[in-house]
Amino acid sequence: MMPSSSHVLIEWFGLERRAVMNSQLIDIGWGSLLLYYTMLLIPLAIFHSLGLGLTRSLLWAIVRMTVQLFLVGLYLEFLFSTNSLWLNLMWLLVMLTVANFRILGDGGIGLRRFVLPCLWALGATTLTVAGVMIFSLIRPDPWYDARYLIPIVGMILGNCLRGNILSVQHFYAGISKDVDIYRQRLTMGATRFEALRPWLAAAMNNACRQHLATMATVGIVALPGMMTGQILGGAMPMVAIKYQLAIMIAIFVSLSLGAYLNLWLTIPRAFDCMGNLCEDVQGSAWIGSKSGAGKKH
Repeated sequence: MMPSSSHVLIEWFGLERRAVMNSQLIDIGWGSLLLYYTMLLIPLAIFHSLGLGLTRSLLWAIVRMTVQLFLVGLYLEFLFSTNSLWLNLMWLLVMLTVANFRILGDGGIGLRRFVLPCLWALGATTLTVAGVMIFSLIRPDPWYDARYLIPIVGMILGNCLRGNILSVQHFYAGISKDVDIYRQRLTMGATRFEALRPWLAAAMNNACRQHLATMATVGIVALPGMMTGQILGGAMPMVAIKYQLAIMIAIFVSLSLGAYLNLWLTIPRAFDCMGNLCEDVQGSAWIGSKSGAGKKH
C-alpha cells in the first residue's frame, strides 16, 4: 500500500514526534533541517556587509560538513548494525590517520619525517586513555561495542587535535624565531633538553590552557556536548554527568600526554647530531606560523 502524500510530508518535515532507536530522542525531519539551514543567511549577510570575503569559505564549509556527516552517518549505522571488531578497529585507524595529517598540516610542519612519530604519539595516548575508560569504567559487552568505542575515541581524538596542533606549531615556530638564543644556550653547556625546556614549557602551556579554562567553567557557562547528547537521548542527568566527568578527564590526560609525546618524538627528527634545528624544519615551521597568524586576522 502506497503512503499518502500527507504521510510523506509528515515524515519529511518531522511533524510527528517519534522514538528513535528505542529512546525518547525526538527525530528531526530532513525538511525541517533544510529549512533551518536558512539561519545561515544571517552570518552571510554580516560577511557581505563588512566585505570579509568569507562567503565562499562558509558555503564550501557547509557543503563539506553536510556531505561528510551524512556519509559518516551512513557508515556508522553500518558499523553499529554489524558491530565487527575488525571494522571498528579499521575505522579508528582511519580517524587517527586523518587527525595525524591534520596536525602536521595545520601545525605548519607537514614533513614526511614527522608522520610516524606523530601517528604513534596520537594513537598511543588516545587509545590507551580510551581503553582505560572503556575497560575500567563502562565495561560494555563486547568491549569493542561500536556505540561506545567509536564515540569515545572520537571525542577524545577530536579534542586532542587542537591541543596537538597548537603545541607543535608554537614549539617549532618559537624555536625557528629564536634559534640564535637556543644555540647560545647550547654553547653555554646546556643539554638539548635544558636548551629546549623554555619552548617546550611555552608550547605545553599554549596547548593545555584553553582546555583548563573549559574544565573550570563547565556546567556553569554551558552544558558540554556529551552530557547534552545523553540527556537528549533520554539518560538521567546524574548518569550523563558521570559520563561527562569521565570524558573530560580522559580528554585532558590524552591532550597533555599526547602533546608532550608528540614534541619529544619529533625532536630527534627535527635536530641534527650537533643539536641544530634542521633547515627544512626551521623554514617550514616559520612559514606555517606566519600563515596561521594570517588566517586568524
